[in-house]
Amino acid sequence: MSQRIKRAFLDTEDGQILYRIGGEGEPILLLHMTPRSSDEFQELMPILAAKKLVIAMDLMGLGDSDKPPRVYSVKDYAKTAIALLDELGIKKTSIFGSLTGGYIAGEMAATYPERVDKLILCNVIGFDEEEKDKIFKSYSQGYQIKEDGSHLMERWLARVSYVGTEELNHRCVLDDLKAFNSPVYPGVAVANYCLSAQERFRLIKCPTLILSGDQALEPLEKAGLAKAENQSWLQEVIPHSQRIQLEGGNLWMVNQMPEEVLKVVVDFLEK
Repeated sequence: MSQRIKRAFLDTEDGQILYRIGGEGEPILLLHMTPRSSDEFQELMPILAAKKLVIAMDLMGLGDSDKPPRVYSVKDYAKTAIALLDELGIKKTSIFGSLTGGYIAGEMAATYPERVDKLILCNVIGFDEEEKDKIFKSYSQGYQIKEDGSHLMERWLARVSYVGTEELNHRCVLDDLKAFNSPVYPGVAVANYCLSAQERFRLIKCPTLILSGDQALEPLEKAGLAKAENQSWLQEVIPHSQRIQLEGGNLWMVNQMPEEVLKVVVDFLEK
């Protein structure tokens, strides 16, 4: 049975953070990819909340959270996630992180091991130096409003071949528009962090699941932002991890395949 999900704001010294919360029981924190928001978990949260206390937050600079007053680091994002857990009185939680959110989740597990129960790293793509520079440049420039409105069609066409439905693409475009006219801060944070992630993730000791879609790499590979040869790093630096690949899954599989993702997540958390 689906559960009602509520929304609220957390005040921090750097601005307000929107979060969604629902359910009861053992907690799990959901961290989204860039340039999405906690809307990435709109389909998953109500069904997962039937079994767990589920929390999702908009990373600062995306969704309905404030833009940070400076360029945030992955460590800054990890710290704000801990601040939310503190506000909610949660001492220890499992974490599901999707791409950008996975980098932040991994840093949380490395820096605050006493706060992380189990870790699910979803579609956490690896990048090399060349790709890191492209990502940094793109997200530092951000999206710009154009006088003729062509920026709207550009964002509509950016992922239309992958998201599956016009309704989901519309939601993705709404998230894009909220990030316009500033750096895309979480993307910049990952660009600055991704090459050091291997060293940081070696510190992860908690049970870890590496979850991916077998089609997740395709759009980034086509854009010259990732290579298949760089995608084995997570298993190498977290040797105790488990790995599951969902057939037909891509970067938007949490929206497209919520029941399949739910089964994998619950099976792992309840082992």
